[in-house]
Amino acid sequence: MSKSISLTPSLTCTHLRFLPFQTFSSTTSFPPPQFPRMAAESSSSSSPSAASAIDFLSLCHRLKTTKREGWVRRQVENPESISDHMYRMGLMALISADIPEINRDKCIKMAIVHDIAEAIVGDITPDDGIPKHEKNRREREALEHMCKLLGGGQRAKEIADLWMEYEENSTPEAKIVKDFDKVEMILQALEYEKGKFQTELGKSWASEIASRRK
Repeated sequence: MSKSISLTPSLTCTHLRFLPFQTFSSTTSFPPPQFPRMAAESSSSSSPSAASAIDFLSLCHRLKTTKREGWVRRQVENPESISDHMYRMGLMALISADIPEINRDKCIKMAIVHDIAEAIVGDITPDDGIPKHEKNRREREALEHMCKLLGGGQRAKEIADLWMEYEENSTPEAKIVKDFDKVEMILQALEYEKGKFQTELGKSWASEIASRRK
């Protein structure tokens, strides 16, 4: 039987088959992934109730407080949060040049929900030793829980569809948002590097390294 995960004082999640931030050895075995397309629960309205919206947003608060694990492992002082990362990706989508057949609004929405399941599972990295299909399973179950928390309906379905589209890399919008994901990480790394150097020599060498990345 799965353990209960505390989300808010009045909310627990008992149906998820994992614990957030749990690590595994390289010999741990996992079942193969099964990812049927998610459907919205029946709802007479496209908008969630006030109670559902606040429960959902309260859970999403964890995106503001959970730090990006890659920077934590590298002992970066005051590292960015998951929501920091997604917000700047959303701005990238907003200010990017017009591209034929690319839906800018969809890119903005996709950028701000692509890591939303990490509110429950945390920021899982390759260093955690968790197979990709197991990571995907955890995130998908977390997303399903969050959509149910939102009350189902069209808003929940939109979030689920955007998330799945990004994961499957199945559209031009998904491909460009995945590029934004990498660009934002590189930009953040450059900003952290810039703040560490205290001499002109160090800065010049760092600048040379950055130029060779092109």
